[in-house]
Amino acid sequence: MKVAVVGATGMVGAVMLKVLEERNFPVTELIPVASARSAGKKLSFKGNEYTVVTLEDAIKMNADIALFSAGGDTSLEQCLSEASQAGFIGIESGGKFPKKSEELIPKLNEFNLNLCSGWYGANLRTNSVNEEKNLIQEQLKLFKDCNSPCMVFAEVSGSIQGDPNRKLSTRPQMDLEESKKYYEKISEMGKYLEDEGMPLAYHHHMGTVIETEEDTVRLLENTHDSVKLTLDTGHMLFAQGESLKILNDFSERLIHMHCKDIRKNVLEKSLKEDLSFRGAFLEGAFTVPGDGCIDYKPLFDVLKEKNYSGWLVVEAEQDPSKANPFEYAKIGYKYLTGTLNKSNLEVFQN
Repeated sequence: MKVAVVGATGMVGAVMLKVLEERNFPVTELIPVASARSAGKKLSFKGNEYTVVTLEDAIKMNADIALFSAGGDTSLEQCLSEASQAGFIGIESGGKFPKKSEELIPKLNEFNLNLCSGWYGANLRTNSVNEEKNLIQEQLKLFKDCNSPCMVFAEVSGSIQGDPNRKLSTRPQMDLEESKKYYEKISEMGKYLEDEGMPLAYHHHMGTVIETEEDTVRLLENTHDSVKLTLDTGHMLFAQGESLKILNDFSERLIHMHCKDIRKNVLEKSLKEDLSFRGAFLEGAFTVPGDGCIDYKPLFDVLKEKNYSGWLVVEAEQDPSKANPFEYAKIGYKYLTGTLNKSNLEVFQN
């Protein structure tokens, strides 16, 4: 199998290559992909040497699978520094982050940042609850040690979000029988994490079994109150849903919010051409608040009315080679703080 690893020369890319080798993934040919400044470098994998190529050249090589570590050449220190410089006081964990609190906490303190949450990709459709509890322990300990207010939890089994060959219309779905079993499992997981002092904040996500407004509503209506919500404005609009309705109907379950915007023209193209989620991402479907088509003022007015006190996280999911993360972080911060002030919501700043 011909496998492309995008961001192969960065720290996350190195981990991906290590996992592929450790798991003995059937790679017959590796295509290491990085920025133009890294092109031509040599990289060793399973005893063979491969030449790093640019993304443009990699596309012509027709890989069977592409694994993405976008921005893999950017250091953790740069990510933290730029987040702080842009004005943010918190950040979610990512692939570059240390897994041990004794390593992560000093890094956060150095840049005066809080850990406000982070992604956990679950496989509860296939795993038992006890199996998932065992798998979550490392991240649970890290988040507890770092005083994270919650854990962003999403179901990734069968997800098409990272597969460049799977169209948006082919995302996994559950029938009524599987849905009932899943709601029972996620409820048990929610109770467990609540008892551990780390609330489960469920993230609806494109390409997964909980994608649409309807999926999200059914999940919240059929699960225990300990299953809280991460509302992602970009993913909700991408799935043709209404964030405002979710806010009005389920404000008591909302404890975390991802403020991600949408470029309307790219969204329309992605849906019309039934692109892969990865393809839509690379086309630029997502951007930061203030650079897309979402009006956040009505959303923030509801947050004010409902006395929301959780984090608001600026996200973009953009190709960093096309959209400079630092510049877009500043755009998102400026727009968000300005709009929050218009809604008379208090903004905590360094």
